[in-house]
Order: sequence, then C-alpha cells, then structure tokens
Amino acid sequence: MNQRIIKLGLDSGMLNYVDHETPRYYFLCGHADEECLEKFAELIVRECAGIVEETRWMVPPSQEQIARSIKQYFGVK
Repeated sequence: MNQRIIKLGLDSGMLNYVDHETPRYYFLCGHADEECLEKFAELIVRECAGIVEETRWMVPPSQEQIARSIKQYFGVK
C-alpha cells in the first residue's frame, strides 16, 4: 500500500498498527466509524487540493498535468 495512503489512514483513525514493534503491518480499525471515514476522505481531498495549488506555476496547467500530478503523488498508474 502507498505510504501516503497509509499515513492518511493512520491520521484519520481508519488504520492501525498490528503492533508497535512492526509498524509495516496495518489493519482496518474495527471501531472506525462514519467520523473516521469522513476524516479519511477530508484528508485525501486536502492532499489533492494542495497538489492542484502547486500546479499554479504551470502556465496554464492542463487538466492532464493536474491529473498526472495527483496520480503520481498517490502512486496510482
């Protein structure tokens, strides 16, 4: 799983570590609720908005360039 997605999952409460000795193993929290899901979605939207803001220097940024930047950031092909 992409490290950025893992961080957002941990920050939102959607993911947790299997144990704190080996933090490379994660699981979906059994107690994750609608609030956690909303937080996860909000964090993703914030990340995407930040990427769009960073493309302002492109003169003018095309939709394809913005889409490519978002995909690259999250490791999506």
